[in-house]
Amino acid sequence: MRRFGPALVLILSAAAVLRISLFSELYLRYVQQALRPYLIASGVLLLVLGVASAVAVGRAARRGDEGEHMHADTDRHVSDEDGERTSDDGHGHDHSHSPRVAWLLVVPALALLLFPPPALGSYSAEREAAKYAAQGIGTFPALPDGEPVALTLAEFTSRALYDSARTMKGRTVRMTGFVTKDDDGTWYLTRLLVSCCAADAQPDKVEIRRADAPATDTWVTVTGTWVPKGKLGSDAAWPPVLSATDVKQVKQPDNPYEKR
Repeated sequence: MRRFGPALVLILSAAAVLRISLFSELYLRYVQQALRPYLIASGVLLLVLGVASAVAVGRAARRGDEGEHMHADTDRHVSDEDGERTSDDGHGHDHSHSPRVAWLLVVPALALLLFPPPALGSYSAEREAAKYAAQGIGTFPALPDGEPVALTLAEFTSRALYDSARTMKGRTVRMTGFVTKDDDGTWYLTRLLVSCCAADAQPDKVEIRRADAPATDTWVTVTGTWVPKGKLGSDAAWPPVLSATDVKQVKQPDNPYEKR
């Protein structure tokens, strides 16, 4: 069985990658949607390599067994002058020197296959301090007609921090994210922004007022109006504030991240 260890690791890794990318959308917890074809191709390649490795090891093992039987038959016809050679020479020896610790490589593959880690949540968001410099201040396109206006948190925070025309003033907006809280009870609608994958995720959050806080990490859609504060681009303007008129609990989206 030890001979097939590397092949087994490859096949399990392939199954895990294909499970989250080809047969589900779990990959969106870790990388951007555009990377799906590369994940599928990687999974297929790992599977092919694993199967090819297993076949090669099996053939080598069969050839080795045949050689050992021929060697044993020859030994039966040769005298053993020193009493050291026996007909059992060549049997029972395992020439595989793969360290047992190598089997630990199976653990992450099995974990991803059976128990995929959840998307990043409030813990990751709270680890990043909000640091916004005065940059990009200027005018933004007018918001579309109709109320409420659906915005991402990135769009809302950009306009709140840098829009010199204050195009959101007096408009009703709607956003979706998960709940994070401060120790003093202040709560935020939060979303993680990624450029490539979960490893570079950074939080975007909006302080919610005039509404009771749901449980931390609960996904909600919040409707309300922007409350201007602080000078544009300054630390005093962060985080932006929304006065809520409606908070509705929703299911976590298939893609929990916003694209930077």
